[in-house]
Amino acid sequence: MTKKILLLGSGELGKEFVIACKRLGQYVIAVDSYNDAPAMQVADEREVINMLDGDALDRIVAKHNPDLIVPEIEAIRTERFYDYEKQGKQVVPSARAANFTMNRKAIRDLAAKELGLRTAKYAYATSENELRNAIQSIGLPCVIKPLMSSSGKGQSVARTESDIANSWKYAVEGSRGDIVEVIVEEFIPFDYEITLLTVTQKNGKTLFCPPIGHRQERGDYQESWQPCVMNSEHLREAEQMAEAVTRSLTGWGIWGVEFFISEKNGVYFSELSPRPHDTGMVTLAGTQNYSEFELHARAVLGLPIPEITLERCGASAVVLAKEEGKNPTYIGVEKILDHFNTDVRIFGKPTTRPYRRMAVVLTHDKPGSDVGAVKEKAKKLAAGIQVKSL
Repeated sequence: MTKKILLLGSGELGKEFVIACKRLGQYVIAVDSYNDAPAMQVADEREVINMLDGDALDRIVAKHNPDLIVPEIEAIRTERFYDYEKQGKQVVPSARAANFTMNRKAIRDLAAKELGLRTAKYAYATSENELRNAIQSIGLPCVIKPLMSSSGKGQSVARTESDIANSWKYAVEGSRGDIVEVIVEEFIPFDYEITLLTVTQKNGKTLFCPPIGHRQERGDYQESWQPCVMNSEHLREAEQMAEAVTRSLTGWGIWGVEFFISEKNGVYFSELSPRPHDTGMVTLAGTQNYSEFELHARAVLGLPIPEITLERCGASAVVLAKEEGKNPTYIGVEKILDHFNTDVRIFGKPTTRPYRRMAVVLTHDKPGSDVGAVKEKAKKLAAGIQVKSL
């Protein structure tokens, strides 16, 4: 049953995935662009390469000859995945899924044009002049994002004409890879947004986790909570959309499917990640019978998942660094852990920079409790941890 897994990207989400795989007896090689990344600290082997270098990627795959290739970040030469599949290697969820979802243009066109899902109006631009022309048809305010980025990097809202130049510059600087292109989206007046973790299985039906609510700043999540109370019709609509897009992309594993919810207009497809989602770290609080990382490990290994059940309500809140440095230490953790139904996960990143996510505080309560109170508790406790570095 033991498989050799090549994990491409070794951040905090990859670390929890490695732990879940090791508990199932698997062998994992963790890869990233810098040494001692979080997932490397718990993996069997490590490799440091530039994953945008296709030749370097080919060498690592040939060297280790993995059974599974699991991408965990966007900045990878995903076009090589088609060759790896031809060699008999399992790409998670699939080469098609990895290629489509690593680029916002491909996944948005699939959702809106091919599948007919409701999305915000959108356009693309490869220069500031093209961006200005696109905004004339989309209107202000609008959201501007790089085609390839993660954790909200490069994402901003242009509210006036004077914001456009800075939004273009910020998007280009926040882009991953070598694609200089942005997507500009209509600003949707939504009531709230959710992540619907969706699990596709090799030999079972598609399953959905209870919806996760979240709040973002600078395009990056700050708090998440589960369950997010929502209209049952809107939830069914979101599930139908999630099943349609994951079926089209093919493969098995967990997907983080994001939606905007408007009580008046319904559900809007926003984005999709073919892997565990940062907002899904709330599942580490024991909100489900399996965390999102355990679900991903089971699904990619082809192991059965009979059902996903809500066990308690919970919340997560991030701990951010404030400055650049190295060898971080954490002040206030003991005080936080003195609270009931509370936990802290420190990611083990060797360096800091402003707004870098370094840890997460997890809180929970019994099913049916006030999830808003649980969320505020997590937020307050996370603010009590300071990250100091050299």
